Amino acid sequence: MVVVCAFGATAGTAHAAPVPSGLTEVLFVGNNWEGTADVVQSTGAYSKLGRVNMIPDKQERLGEIYSNPIKLGFFLGVRETAGEGHDQFVDDMYTTPDGTAVVASRPSFADVVSIDLATGKVNWRFPVSGYRSDHMAVSPDGTRVAVSASTSNTVHVLDIETGAQVGSFTTGDKPHENVFTDGGRYLWNMAIGEVNTPFDAPELDGTKGDRKITVVDAQTFRTVKVIDMRDRLDAFGRSDLSDSVRPVAFSPDEGTLYFQVSFFNGFVEYDVATDTITRIKELPKNPATNPNRTTWVNDSRHHGMSISPDGSRLCIAGTMDDYVTTVDTATLQETPTVPAGKPYWATVNGDGTQCVISESANDTISAIDFATGQKVATVAVGDHPQRVRLGHVPQGWAGTPGPDPDAGGSLDGLGSSGS
Repeated sequence: MVVVCAFGATAGTAHAAPVPSGLTEVLFVGNNWEGTADVVQSTGAYSKLGRVNMIPDKQERLGEIYSNPIKLGFFLGVRETAGEGHDQFVDDMYTTPDGTAVVASRPSFADVVSIDLATGKVNWRFPVSGYRSDHMAVSPDGTRVAVSASTSNTVHVLDIETGAQVGSFTTGDKPHENVFTDGGRYLWNMAIGEVNTPFDAPELDGTKGDRKITVVDAQTFRTVKVIDMRDRLDAFGRSDLSDSVRPVAFSPDEGTLYFQVSFFNGFVEYDVATDTITRIKELPKNPATNPNRTTWVNDSRHHGMSISPDGSRLCIAGTMDDYVTTVDTATLQETPTVPAGKPYWATVNGDGTQCVISESANDTISAIDFATGQKVATVAVGDHPQRVRLGHVPQGWAGTPGPDPDAGGSLDGLGSSGS
């Protein structure tokens, strides 16, 4: 394998790109259990601009699922494991370059769809291989979207306008986070392994499957590097830590990768050029957090991080510890923790001064000042917000037409957003 070096600053400065004429920069908030996306201002008061029904085809999809015993089994399995007893209707989302549509992965429906922001209708639908779709990434030019197919160990790369597959590649077990680097030349995937089993004791770590980072050429989709963090963690003297790489954040020059791992209240710093772990930061434990690892959602302890545009500060979502903090990347000194209700994600806002976290337990999003670590705004959204992404909508846009996602009931009592 060749060593992948990162050139350019696509990961750290994507939000700073000029807003295209006729469009408004916004934040899309995916309300996973509800099947909607709230659209809010990307800065300032984060006022709501509108809402999108991300499952306008819900009854059609449920009909297909209930007529196929295998699909139904996986559908119910997603509900009872990753969904915490709820269906997962919207995970990740990005808008098209012209701002006319939002493209989203829908785990329970095992697909990716494009929703027209004027009509609320489905433009196209791509069923992923296997039975669950997950995290996505958009290429720096906005033309392609990569999606993890959890149960088939595959990443599909799609044309964002048409939904046509332009390529795919295999990964480790349970592909999760995806990131384009070097101006879109490379695509990184982090496979997290089995996170829904009860075998969470450290001595049972070997049961969690093949966890690795796969880096591919984003044009040919050939693997150019595989990184097994087990060896790197062991070399650093932390064989106690899981090698399941969760959310990540690259430095602006893409030379440093910060990442969270399963069960750990903190993060790891990795130097891309030397292929070594350089520092590990442990963050405070909330004394109220249940120490039983099997109670932590999908093997997470902390799940969600973003980095300021200048690379000086990280924003960390302390998911199971119910707090958020920012960390100086030079000293690794954190700001005092700020209470938050099961924060599940962290995204840089429109002007780069704040990070926006999803408080999934409170059905809110909150803005955190990078410099002070203080919460400066909180906005109510839908049921169980998870992913928050910057995007664009036409100027004056005020939501899509259409019924509430739960209108019309469910089939056989199995299609509700909760159980």
